[in-house]
Amino acid sequence: MNLIIDIGNTRTKLALFEQYSMRKTETFDQLTIEAITSFFGQEKIENCILSAVKGYDSSIKDYLNTFPFFIELSSDTPLPYTNTYSTPKTLGKDRLALVSGAMAAYPEQDVLVIDSGTCVTYDLLTAGKVYTGGAISPGIDIRFKSLNTFTNQLPQIEYREIDNIVGKSTEESILSGVVFGLISEVDGMIERYTELYKNLTVVITGGNAHFFVKKLKNSIFAHPFILVEGLNHILLFNAKK
Repeated sequence: MNLIIDIGNTRTKLALFEQYSMRKTETFDQLTIEAITSFFGQEKIENCILSAVKGYDSSIKDYLNTFPFFIELSSDTPLPYTNTYSTPKTLGKDRLALVSGAMAAYPEQDVLVIDSGTCVTYDLLTAGKVYTGGAISPGIDIRFKSLNTFTNQLPQIEYREIDNIVGKSTEESILSGVVFGLISEVDGMIERYTELYKNLTVVITGGNAHFFVKKLKNSIFAHPFILVEGLNHILLFNAKK
């Protein structure tokens, strides 16, 4: 069995794979050794990969090193695709994994992966398995918080559904600006990438993916597990070496 651990900005996701088939997944607010052992239970872990975009307790890494094969994803980890990013050491580990997942799910296709979480990231993989780069933009929660943080009068609000682009109150005006502004941004980015790659496959994932699926005018595929699937492919690519 392969154990996948993805420590994100807000939550940690664990996944269990038998070769390339995902058996289970679970999300945790805080990662502990007890949470890990409870998650995989009686299954025998042969391979493990950890991807962390923030710090974690060092005892967890000591524990993971007891598995037969363990790697922590870094800029030096061999990848199953060619990375042409000019500053690979500053490239987020989550983006490395997303591209790996896109390569596995959509082989021999030009793919744009949009991850809508704390930030909105755009990553392009060409049909020749070459990662060329992408873009980073503030996510929906950051946009709400920044309006409250950097102004004296605007309130902190939470996302809720809004249909009317014309805000009738300050809260509705903020919702309209953030929600419709972000939708327009993503649609616009898709159109720009499609101008470069005519048969582009567009995939969306992340905690706020549901927010976009029915609102974008462009055709997209929702793929909620593409990141952990990508980590699993990176793990097996290295375990076979």
